[in-house]
Amino acid sequence: MDFPLTINVDRPVLTADEDISDLDLSTAALGVPTPLAPRVVGVGTASSATSYTQQEVLDAFGITDPRISSVFLNGGIDRRHLTLPAPDADGNRASEPQGALLGKHKAMAVEMGAEALRACLKRAGADLSDVRHLCCVTSTGFLTPGLSALLIRELGMDRHCSRSDIVGMGCNAGLNALGVVSGWATAHPGELAVVLCAEACSAAYAMDSTMRTAVVNSLFGDGAGAVALMSGQGDEASGTPDGPTLLKAASCIIPEAVDAMRYDWDGDQNRFSFFLDPQIPYVVGAHAELVVDRLLQGTALRRSDIKHWLVHSGGKKVIDAVIVNLGLTRYDLRHTVGVLRDHGNVSSGSFLFSYERLLDEKVTQPGDYGVLMTMGPGSTIETALVQW
Repeated sequence: MDFPLTINVDRPVLTADEDISDLDLSTAALGVPTPLAPRVVGVGTASSATSYTQQEVLDAFGITDPRISSVFLNGGIDRRHLTLPAPDADGNRASEPQGALLGKHKAMAVEMGAEALRACLKRAGADLSDVRHLCCVTSTGFLTPGLSALLIRELGMDRHCSRSDIVGMGCNAGLNALGVVSGWATAHPGELAVVLCAEACSAAYAMDSTMRTAVVNSLFGDGAGAVALMSGQGDEASGTPDGPTLLKAASCIIPEAVDAMRYDWDGDQNRFSFFLDPQIPYVVGAHAELVVDRLLQGTALRRSDIKHWLVHSGGKKVIDAVIVNLGLTRYDLRHTVGVLRDHGNVSSGSFLFSYERLLDEKVTQPGDYGVLMTMGPGSTIETALVQW
């Protein structure tokens, strides 16, 4: 899929009989976004209140199995934000029933989501009253009405704000939402849209000491990320912060690995549970080159032309596989590595944590190209090309 964002300055706008794939997406063309090209104008993140080192999590659950401890302590994670059940008088933490976990998800998603949304709007120089579309993404619980409606009520936002909810797509869903909301922003120039990813991974924590759950229990953390988009605005006139323009997207689903990442019912524990196949990092790595090459196809860009790589912090082995298969360095993925170290995998919002760190570095220059990449159930890889 190409975002309908950039055209050659010598070429007229598409007619009804033309397809976006007919556009000239040369480097020169990509450098001249149309007035309706959605631009990222703000980002904000939030985490839950308490954080733990990996050893503290092992101690909290009394895990001493050296095989499981190794998974926790060698995954490139120092700390994660988690909301664990309180210990009883004997220091034991009881497993929470599914109903309680859904309640935890609702409370945490609203709390973290509100904080991330406010932080995003502050960076964008906007107010809650400016939001015209709110898209909420989550995979760690199911809510009806959706998180968007709950946040509009909680924050007293305009009741006429349009909204959408993307539920259950997994860690890749932030970029899926970005593509959908980019279309909304293009159709509503000058109006502010926000994608909010709120993942209460503590509400999907399986309390046992099996190797199946060890990978999941050692990896995920609570977090929310929000990103604001607007098209048709003049940056200098409006004072809107300068951010990258969304140019193009490419996806790759791996049907033969559809069961490799899933969140489904665990009959033994009588609750929902994550499952990650130990081979998934290598599956993702093997397809990363394919989808990135498709993303850059027709743009006259090479991988070496990409200055900024913002990749989902899916885990140490996932990051290593992407680095090897795309010929990158750990410096190229320093933000991804740092987010994994400090937060673990915060699912769909992970790439927004990395983007926020890139902005705080203040190293981007006009004309720089960047690639966003997320991975998740399907198994799926999502990418987007942006330009500052």
